[in-house]
Amino acid sequence: MTMQPESVRGAPASASQSSDVEREVPLAMSPAEFRRVGRGLVDRIAGFLESVPERAVARNGSPQSVRALLRAGESLPDEGADADALLAAAANVLFDHSLFNGHPRFFGYITSSPAPIGMLGDLLAAAVNANVGAWRLAPVATEIEAQAVRWIADLIGYPEDTGGLFVSGGNMANMVGLFAARTAAADWNVRTHGLAAPDARALRVYASAETHTWIQKAADLAGIGTDAIRWIPTDADLRMDTGALRAAMARDAETGAIPLMVVGTAGSVSTGAVDPLFDIAEICREAGVWFHIDGAYGAIAAAVPGTPRDLEALHLADSVAVDPHKWLYAPLEAGCILVRNAQALRGAFAYHPPYYHFGEEATNYTDYGPQNSRGFRALKVWLALQQAGRKGYVRMVGDDIRLSERLSSLVKSSPELQAITQGLSITTFRYVPRDLQVEAPDNVGTAQQARATESYLNELNQALLDEIQRSGATFVSNAVVHGRYVLRPCIVNFNTRQSDVDALPEIVVRLGREVDAMLRSPLQRS
Repeated sequence: MTMQPESVRGAPASASQSSDVEREVPLAMSPAEFRRVGRGLVDRIAGFLESVPERAVARNGSPQSVRALLRAGESLPDEGADADALLAAAANVLFDHSLFNGHPRFFGYITSSPAPIGMLGDLLAAAVNANVGAWRLAPVATEIEAQAVRWIADLIGYPEDTGGLFVSGGNMANMVGLFAARTAAADWNVRTHGLAAPDARALRVYASAETHTWIQKAADLAGIGTDAIRWIPTDADLRMDTGALRAAMARDAETGAIPLMVVGTAGSVSTGAVDPLFDIAEICREAGVWFHIDGAYGAIAAAVPGTPRDLEALHLADSVAVDPHKWLYAPLEAGCILVRNAQALRGAFAYHPPYYHFGEEATNYTDYGPQNSRGFRALKVWLALQQAGRKGYVRMVGDDIRLSERLSSLVKSSPELQAITQGLSITTFRYVPRDLQVEAPDNVGTAQQARATESYLNELNQALLDEIQRSGATFVSNAVVHGRYVLRPCIVNFNTRQSDVDALPEIVVRLGREVDAMLRSPLQRS
């Protein structure tokens, strides 16, 4: 047997074997230096996490002030700097000038508090630096991703033998689902001949008016255009009108268009509404149409007893988008797409035959999604799923929902707040000054007055939102519900306690009075 030289096998070559000159590598660190710098950074992060509840949720800084802080106009320095000093400076800037979605009183958007094990998981993943595009490049990372996908499917009641992969977030997860559906729906080779092929037909997508804007991006990037989207109206509870869905599909069938997919929403961004997923599944089954569920926000709630029954229909979908950096509390980025038939993903993205290693088929994720080079996003999710377990996630997500329901109850008991909706962990309401709390109009004169009042309340609550966000005391976002501009606290935050929720109505009322007085002042009106 031929032996490799020591220098090849890992031992350093002798001076007689090599004429290499020692390289100067500014980015290198010795193990001792890495330990010292790394421990220092971990200590800083631990101190920051401890201090978060006492900090403002957000700093009221302008883009210009942040650029000045970073000396953004300066050129890249010629000489390097000390790593420890750089990390300390970067930590200080980030800790003092960021919006903290891990703050107990962060109720904005649907971005969760990040799990500490996820933070450490990202560090570990970066250390190995696996490229999870091919099994040969990342054997353990590939299998960890596959296992995490199966565990997420199991958690929400989806078939565990599903196909799927991790992507950057909910937008991309939904887009991958649409691309898989496009290939499956087209009765010509759409990947080779495109949408302008001689035998091509128009493709149509059906989604409720409450669907997130990912659908426009996906239709654009898939080449079908946003005019291919059929926006289906919703009922009073902002759930898809299935009668209108059937009618829209019938109209398109008469023109020879092909229904590409129907999108059901499991937890809308605005109000947490869950579409009638069982009914939509039946319509898709009858028509032979791909059924996709946007569960980026609400799919995980399927594991929690007492949530909307329609979440039990997730297993009927051809594909489901889930966002682990929402209700699995993973640090950004982490999205996941589940597809019932893994071969549908290969059909949409692969340009290679299946790969076999040691006589077994191995997964090359580059053949199942749009990326070639892929980071190890799954590790932080895989670790957190094990640390909390099913019962832990059911408890945490359930707590978020119960806190939102408590907030809705507090809003209803406040004479200056008007409750609008409550769904999953989203409560919407608005501030209404006492003198503007009027009954529905019963004549033309009062109708005109009511319209003027509604217009002012929209203006008032929009200005109030800006004031709340600038205050640093809490952070909420907004929605427009049946034409009303409303405040929208969303709780996907395991750091939030009952006291944080109880404090929110008082903050809103106090700031609401101040903003109302400012807007109605003669100086402001002149």
